[in-house]
Amino acid sequence: MADNNRTAIVTGAGKGIGAAIAARLAADGFAVVVNYSASAEAAEQVVGSITASGGRARAVRADVADQLAVTAMFDAAEAAFGPVDVLVNNAGISRTAPLAEVTDADWQAHLAINLTGTFNGLREGARRVRDGGRIVSLSTSIVGTYLPAHGVYVATKAAVEALTRVLAKELGPRAVTVNAVAPGPVGTELFFTGRPPALVERIVADIPMGRLGTPEDVARVVAFLAGPDGGWVSGQVIRANGGRN
Repeated sequence: MADNNRTAIVTGAGKGIGAAIAARLAADGFAVVVNYSASAEAAEQVVGSITASGGRARAVRADVADQLAVTAMFDAAEAAFGPVDVLVNNAGISRTAPLAEVTDADWQAHLAINLTGTFNGLREGARRVRDGGRIVSLSTSIVGTYLPAHGVYVATKAAVEALTRVLAKELGPRAVTVNAVAPGPVGTELFFTGRPPALVERIVADIPMGRLGTPEDVARVVAFLAGPDGGWVSGQVIRANGGRN
C-alpha cells in the first residue's frame, strides 16, 4: 500500500519478526512506529534501515504491559505521523518448562507481556485506530498442537485468539479488521534460545516444507492483512507454518 499518509505501530519491533514486519510495512508506504521495551540500540537500527531505504520510522519505548505506556505510544505515533491506521501486537515472550516446573515469575511474565500487553494494545487500538484500519496480533501455531513444555505460552496465545475474534465483531461496523497471525517455528533468537540442535532438527523434520520459517514469511502475511487486499478478512487466525498443522 503506497500511501505516505498512513501510520502503523509495531510492538516488539527491535528484532526478529517484529523488525521484519516494521520493514515490510515501511516498504508498503506506512510511517512506522518501532516499539521496543529494552534495547534502544536495536530499535534505532531498524529505524535507520527503514529511513536509509527512503521510509519513515521512529523508535518509541513502551512497556506494553503498562497501559499508560501504551497510551503514550499512541500519542507519540499521532504526534509524529498522524492518526494510527494499523496496529501490530507482536511483543511477546516464550519460556518453556513442564507445567509442574513453571515458576510464579515465568507465569506472571507471560501474562503481563503476552496477554495483558496484547489486551492493552487491543483496547487502545479499538479506541484510536482510524475507521477502516487494521489490527493484527501475533499468536502461535502451537495453539493446535499443544506441545509439552509450552503450556503457559499457549494459554496466553489462545486467549489472544479469543480476544481477536470478539473484537473483530465489535469493530466490524467501523470497517476495522481484527485478525491474528499464528506462525509455526521461525528461525529467530526467541526460537533458538533453550533449544539444543537435535531438537531443532526434529522440529524441522516435522515441517512438510522442510525448513524453518523466516521473519519475512510472517511479515508477508501481516502485510496482506494490513493492506487493501485484506479488507474483507476479519476475525480470523491465519496459521503460517509451512503446513505443519
